[in-house]
Amino acid sequence: MSYFEKKIFTAILAALAINATIYAQKDSAINKVPFDGMDLSWVNGNSRVKNSLLVLTDNKTGEAILTGTAYIDTYYNYNFANPIDNTQTISSTIGRCNEVSVNLASFGIETNYKNILGHLSMQAGSMLNIIQDADGSVYRGRNAGTNNLKYIREARAGYHFNKWYGINIEAGIFMSYIGLESYMLQDNWNYQRSMVSDFTPFYFQGARLQLFPSKKFKTELWLINGWQSYNSFSNSPSLGSSSYWIPTENMQLSANFYLGRDTQNPDTSGHQSNRIRFHHDNSILYRYYKKPNAKSISQAAFSINTHYGFQNNNEAGDIVKANQNFIAGTALSSRIWFDKNKMALTLRGDAVLNQSVVNGVNVFPYLSFTPAAAGGIPNNFDYAIANNEKLKLFQFTATFDVMPNDYVTFRFEYSYRESNIPYFTGAGGTTSASGWTNGPTPMLPWAADLKKIENRITVAVNFRL
Repeated sequence: MSYFEKKIFTAILAALAINATIYAQKDSAINKVPFDGMDLSWVNGNSRVKNSLLVLTDNKTGEAILTGTAYIDTYYNYNFANPIDNTQTISSTIGRCNEVSVNLASFGIETNYKNILGHLSMQAGSMLNIIQDADGSVYRGRNAGTNNLKYIREARAGYHFNKWYGINIEAGIFMSYIGLESYMLQDNWNYQRSMVSDFTPFYFQGARLQLFPSKKFKTELWLINGWQSYNSFSNSPSLGSSSYWIPTENMQLSANFYLGRDTQNPDTSGHQSNRIRFHHDNSILYRYYKKPNAKSISQAAFSINTHYGFQNNNEAGDIVKANQNFIAGTALSSRIWFDKNKMALTLRGDAVLNQSVVNGVNVFPYLSFTPAAAGGIPNNFDYAIANNEKLKLFQFTATFDVMPNDYVTFRFEYSYRESNIPYFTGAGGTTSASGWTNGPTPMLPWAADLKKIENRITVAVNFRL
C-alpha cells in the first residue's frame, strides 16, 4: 500500500470513527430519560399509576404511539353546619355538601412519538365551575369567555429535542406547578387540598420551555397569559419558572416563581392596572422509610410546602404596598403506608395569613376565596375586614386511603378548619335567605351566615387509568 493510499485509508477510518461517535452520542441522547429508574409514585401530587393500560404501539418497533388516560372522581361531603343551600365554600376541591357529586370526569390522549409532543384531555364535573369562575380575565374584551375552553383540561403541542436529557418546547393549556398538590385529586395525599395550594393556579395558557440538563434536574420557563387565566389582564405577558431537583428516589426539592399583572384598575377609567403580582412557593418531600412488601408499615414520608406572594403598585388612585398586600402560608403533611402500600394514613396541618390594603383601606384579601355570594346586606366577615382584620386560617386534615391497586382509591377524610374572622358557611348558607338563587326570596335583604369553625367528613371514590 502506497503512502498516499495509507493516508486516504487512514482518513476514511477517521471519518468513520467520527461518524460512529456522532451517532453513538445521538443514540445516547435519544435513550436518555430524566429521572429514569426512580419510582416517584409516592410523591405528594404525583400519579401512582406506573403503567398505563391504554397504550397504542408501533407494531414494528414496539414504541408507544398514543397513551390514553381516563379519570373519574366522585364524592359525598358532609358539612356539620348543614347549610340550607348545600353549598360548600372556601374550597376549589369540593363545591357541594350533603350530596353525592361527580367532581371530575376526564379522558385524553398523549404522544411523544418520533419527538412529537401532543396532549389533549377533556373534562367535565362540578370542580370546573369552582375554579373557572375565578377567572376574571374573561371580562376583558370580547371572544374571551370560558365556554370555548372549559371542557379542555389540557391541550398542548410541541417538540422534543435530543439535547442533554431532553429539551421540550410546548404551547397551549397546561397544568400549573404553583403549589405542591395536583389538580387530579387522586394524586394528592389528601382529598381537600391545603389552603396554600387551593388559593393558587391549576392551569395556565401560554408557552413553556422545559430543560433537562441532567438526569436528576428539571427546570422550565413560562411565557403565559396570566394567573390561572385563559386570557390576559394586561398588554404584557406574565412570566414564571419551575425547577425540580431529585437527588435520590427518596427526596424531591422544588421551587416555583410567578410574576405578572393580574388586576383590573379599580377606577372607572377602563385602563389596566399596573399592580404587580409576585408569588413563590417551594417544597421539600422526603421518604424516610421503605419496605414495600411489608404487611405492616411499608412506606413513610413527609412533605412541606411554603408560599409567599404579594402585590405592589405606586400608581395614583391604586396605592398598593407589598407589606400590606400579601399571602404567606405553609402546609406540613405526614403519610404512612400499610399492607404493601394498599392502605395509607395522612395527617396534615396548614395555615395561611392573607391581607390586602388599597389606598389605606382594608379590602377583601387578594387571593383567598369569597366566602359569600354577591348580594345581601353586609355580614360579620365584611365588618371584620372593614376593621382592618387580617385573614388568618388554620386547617387540620386526616385522610385514610384504601388502594386495592394503582388505579382505584377509596378515601375517607375528616377536615377541621378555623378562622379568626367568620369565614365558613353556617346553617343559613351563603346564597340567600331561602337557599335559592332564583325567584323573589333572594331579593329580600339577607346576610350570609358565616362561622369561624368548620367540621366536615368526606368520602370519595375515584379511578385513574
